[in-house]
Amino acid sequence: MPYSILGKNEMLDALAGLAVFVSLHEGDPGESGINEISGGSPAYARKAITWNPAASGSLDSSSQPVFDVPAGKTVSYVGFWSAESGGVFYGAADVVDEVFGAQGTYTLTDADLDLNA
Repeated sequence: MPYSILGKNEMLDALAGLAVFVSLHEGDPGESGINEISGGSPAYARKAITWNPAASGSLDSSSQPVFDVPAGKTVSYVGFWSAESGGVFYGAADVVDEVFGAQGTYTLTDADLDLNA
């Protein structure tokens, strides 16, 4: 039996209270958050993320974190974490690949988590 919209919203709101940092990944993060970008000057670091209340079984970010990305990296996924360093990895979302030939910045303009898919 599928979950009701109310049930999905409650689950997503609970996740929003846990997944408060976001990361960038060069490859599929899998189940553990592997392939996270590193390096650069200024150095790459995870960023805090905030969420709107869940609605219709979907969670949408309310902030737009900006990351420093080292030269030679390709952003392919974003990951969701409990901490700025280490912590619990909750999952990831595929994004349109962005290649960085030189040091630059990546703005995560929108993050969505959807239990309807």
